[in-house]
Amino acid sequence: MKICSLTPDGLVDIKKLQKLLTKKTRLVSIAHVSNVLGGINDVKTIATIVHANKSLLCIDGAQSVPHMPMDVQDLDCDFLCFSSHKMLGPLGIGILYGKQLLLEQMPPFLFGGGMVSSISKETTWNELPWKFEAGTPDIGGAVGFSAAVTYLQTIGMNNVFGHDQDITSYAFQQLKKQKDVIIYGPEKRTAVISFNIKNIHAHDVTALLDAEGIACRAGHHCAQPLFHTLKVPAAVRVSFYIYNTHEEVDLFIAALNNVRKVFA
Repeated sequence: MKICSLTPDGLVDIKKLQKLLTKKTRLVSIAHVSNVLGGINDVKTIATIVHANKSLLCIDGAQSVPHMPMDVQDLDCDFLCFSSHKMLGPLGIGILYGKQLLLEQMPPFLFGGGMVSSISKETTWNELPWKFEAGTPDIGGAVGFSAAVTYLQTIGMNNVFGHDQDITSYAFQQLKKQKDVIIYGPEKRTAVISFNIKNIHAHDVTALLDAEGIACRAGHHCAQPLFHTLKVPAAVRVSFYIYNTHEEVDLFIAALNNVRKVFA
């Protein structure tokens, strides 16, 4: 496995990615949006480069699909995966999109009722999508997920994206005014901001924010290699969605002042 490095503003370094590709590269997996840095990678350009190398591209859309319009045909990705709980749906369920030809070539990885068309000495797999739907699926989760998707489509993903951009930009500018706050990642981003307050551990910040009714997360956010690059043990992450307001951002900034008072 090869890991591509990042540009100074926290995006995938496309020039270095090109150098990593060889004839042996079968699959490139990339996050459309970092769950830590929030930067939006140019996956359309990356798809062109990857396909020119005759490799496949899998996009992690967990942080992008809930926040912006997506067109898999326009992106020309081979696979796209994203989760339900980040877009107002139930926990424990997600979606893996794949190009039909690739899915037809792939063997199933789960076995159970419904995913075969005939069984004898030789087993014949069922047609798509049933080949990958062994046994009894999470019906309730799928129905809930479908309702969440319908709800977001009713709002309009362009409207969701616009709201997220507005509130994230506002929060970013407010945090930039705090002289002891270190923000990680580019200014142009989706609705997540990771930061630290100098000389205060991220877990302490989050615990005190929680006491103020501000829900954040602290830690390495399942991205330890990134934090090795950043050379910090952890960061506070604040995220926004369609239900957040500028007033809540103001409450968050005020709560940071109370955190400082504890460590003064």
